[in-house]
Amino acid sequence: MNLVNLESVSHAFGPKPLLADVSLGIEEGDRIGVVGRNGGGKTTLISIIAGNLRPDSGRVTHTRGMRVGTLAQRDDFDPEATVGELVLHGRAEHEWAGDAGIREVLANLLGDVDLTSPAAALSGGERRRTALARLLIGEHDLLILDEPTNHLDIEAIAWLAGHLARRKSALLVVTHDRWFLDAVSTRTWEVVDASVERYEGGYAAYVLAKAERARVAQATEDRRQNLMRKEIAWLRRGPPARTSKPKFRINAAEALIADEPPARETVELLKFASARLGRTVYDLEGVTLHAGGPGAGPLVLDDCTYQFGPGDRVGLIGVNGSGKSSVLRLLSGTVTPDSGRLVRGKTVKLAHLSQELAELDPSRRVLETVEEVRKYIQVGKKEWSASQLLERLGFKGEAQWKVVGDLSGGERRRLQLLRLIMDEPNVLLLDEPTNDLDIETLTELEDLLDGWPGTLVVVSHDRYFLERVADRCVALLGDGRLSMLPGGVEEYLERRAAGAALSARAAATAAAPPAPTGQEPQAPAGLSAKELRELQKELNRLERQVDRLSEREARLHAEMAEAASDFERLGKLDAELREVGVQKEAVEAEWMELAERLDAS
Repeated sequence: MNLVNLESVSHAFGPKPLLADVSLGIEEGDRIGVVGRNGGGKTTLISIIAGNLRPDSGRVTHTRGMRVGTLAQRDDFDPEATVGELVLHGRAEHEWAGDAGIREVLANLLGDVDLTSPAAALSGGERRRTALARLLIGEHDLLILDEPTNHLDIEAIAWLAGHLARRKSALLVVTHDRWFLDAVSTRTWEVVDASVERYEGGYAAYVLAKAERARVAQATEDRRQNLMRKEIAWLRRGPPARTSKPKFRINAAEALIADEPPARETVELLKFASARLGRTVYDLEGVTLHAGGPGAGPLVLDDCTYQFGPGDRVGLIGVNGSGKSSVLRLLSGTVTPDSGRLVRGKTVKLAHLSQELAELDPSRRVLETVEEVRKYIQVGKKEWSASQLLERLGFKGEAQWKVVGDLSGGERRRLQLLRLIMDEPNVLLLDEPTNDLDIETLTELEDLLDGWPGTLVVVSHDRYFLERVADRCVALLGDGRLSMLPGGVEEYLERRAAGAALSARAAATAAAPPAPTGQEPQAPAGLSAKELRELQKELNRLERQVDRLSEREARLHAEMAEAASDFERLGKLDAELREVGVQKEAVEAEWMELAERLDAS
């Protein structure tokens, strides 16, 4: 059944057309990912489909009685309302506590959030997860999500992808997370040049199909150019006295010339030369580091020794609150270790991209902001001015004179990257570099980093980007060390599911000594409500792990019953069953220990 129809829809923002004569539809069960440049019309398209925006022209038709659930980029919570009131819509505790679906959503999105907290006290990430949980608890025929993975860690993104894949409702999602697109979508729409190009499959299929379309278009263009050259040559041939030529030939040549496509606005990132690096980049020698300063806040590193060498490309992984940004600040020299020594190479020329955009002076103009770093730069044999580079990065004409405070998040992020790379660093520390960047800019950034010879340390929840630019992954698992992960993100998720990855705060809480025998166990000194919620989240995760292992046990028992006459297969299944039993026993023991600590608090 068709849920939504758009017929000849057009919409403009000021003089700029965002959609022009667009016709499309959404069927039951469709799972559509929407991609395109920032400012290209993606949010406008989904707002029109949701019925929140009236188009300038055309018609939008919804199936009668259709239930639409939307997640916007910004929420409008009542600041006095509690998280529980916002998410649970007045459900009684016995009602939602007995619903496994609601418990799953709460455990995975709000496990560390107090349901009695007022909305005004929530951080940006907590507000986002609250809005997402509020939406997913409801029943909808069509879910429309605008950047749902913002503020989610890798584990939560993996859970959300699985959750959406199991839902029966149709899905329309705008996201720059390409791994997520591949995991949830079966069709892809690209909003480009005020039209919507449609492709079958997720992101990977979209890239392949788009490349094939480009190849076919290029072949057609090559034939057109060849024909145009012949026509122009024919027009130029003949004696000077011959001034008239057959009109149909002249018209044909003029049509070919008029069909010359305009230059498309694209983002280009130039590969700058990198300064030479010596043998030493960063050596951590017995470093201890707390997130809040010496002895304050959660413990991030505990007597840690590690080396970052020249040309290393490291992805730093960990749950939210594990201390990833603290490690980057340590390497950048913003903070100092509590104890131990950080040795920095003499030739290191550092550039640190933080999550904050406030580093850019909001009163300065775009061109002035770039010229502060360098007015001219030599690229190959050509000298480029700051203005020329800005133009190649999408800041054309008057856009270079815009005030930084008026730029969108994506534009400010691009400006930050340009300023950093223009200074020709040989060490890059990138903290969530993909925030607010569209897919086209991300692919250009990845292409730049492919040929960049310096040392790279990147923190990102964008799994696709992380696996694309990093050669190896290192994790903060809550044990005070930097742990190598040969299996990359997949190994991290497996360790996380097995309970081997905690936030720095949860690890500190779990490591507190038990109460003496014969005494009532006491909560660790100074245990806050947030620490208790962290423990509860770990408890919920262990419960899910036990459930998964129990399901696996049941499947193995069923397979053994079917393979009763196949002794070789039966032996393999029995060995696997024993291994699952050992894993389940270990997880249950950990669950019991945490449950006792939680009860005592």
